[in-house]
Amino acid sequence: MASTTNRYRSIRNVLWVVLFLNLAVASAKLVYGLISHSAAMEADGFHSMFDGASNVIGLVGMWFASRPADDEHPYGHAKFETFAAGLIGVLLIFAGYTVGRGAIDSLFGRGVPTDVTATSFVIMIGTLAINIFVTTWERRAGRRLGSEVLVADASHTLSDVMVSLGVIASLVIVKLGFEQADGIVALLVAVIIMRTAWGILRGVLYTLGDAARLPADDVAAVARSVPDVVGCHAVRTRGPEAHVYVDLHVQVAPGATIEEGHAIAHQVEKALRLRYGQITDVVVHLEPAGRVSAPRRNEVDYREQRSSREGP
Repeated sequence: MASTTNRYRSIRNVLWVVLFLNLAVASAKLVYGLISHSAAMEADGFHSMFDGASNVIGLVGMWFASRPADDEHPYGHAKFETFAAGLIGVLLIFAGYTVGRGAIDSLFGRGVPTDVTATSFVIMIGTLAINIFVTTWERRAGRRLGSEVLVADASHTLSDVMVSLGVIASLVIVKLGFEQADGIVALLVAVIIMRTAWGILRGVLYTLGDAARLPADDVAAVARSVPDVVGCHAVRTRGPEAHVYVDLHVQVAPGATIEEGHAIAHQVEKALRLRYGQITDVVVHLEPAGRVSAPRRNEVDYREQRSSREGP
């Protein structure tokens, strides 16, 4: 396994290559889409362009997120990656709106008729081949380096492959005389873009809203598997998917010394880190067995809300 520094360098190198290829593909489809007045090609070009923009924003976000904790950011900078993802989601919404508006104009005959030529097919088939290469290569690199970012980005590029296949089909249908096919496919692309944007923003809200990242029962089970741990409760998890913060209450024998309790807490933290590689920090609150501390105010509110929803 490569060192952490070499691993991050390899991931960044892959992202830079993917960025270059995304921009080349987007430029080809956008330019010729404008020349031939193909709403579907323009839509696909916008989709690919925002893939490139996503790479840029992701690289910048990762640069900030990788910085170590400091006095002003004692929990580190991991949420900068979340903010970058949120910006990508907002940009995709604008892209979806632009593509959708052009598609509607095309469907209602307000656009310029599409000029389908042999060059149209050459560009779409050539860019399709590049996207297939990017998807395959990036996914293999992601698995080799154990990078969730590369694997996820490869899946996103795979959606571009499906869109491009749809655009090629629309060009064939337009060539056969059904002009509305161009606008219909462009509208479908707009829907795909909006769906992608919603998926990104939902993940951002999940992180910024401090939603639970790990199953509380599973975390408690790992803690209870540590020798001398009598019980575990009040498990809470939050943070970005790749940088999870955990705090929990662990019960030990009433007669345990401070040193013994401290050693047990370290064993609990070690066990959790081994089970969940994405954990960044663990805070263990020790309690003597048979005495459960009063729940925090937000825990009381949550229990009351859940009881009111479930009914008597």
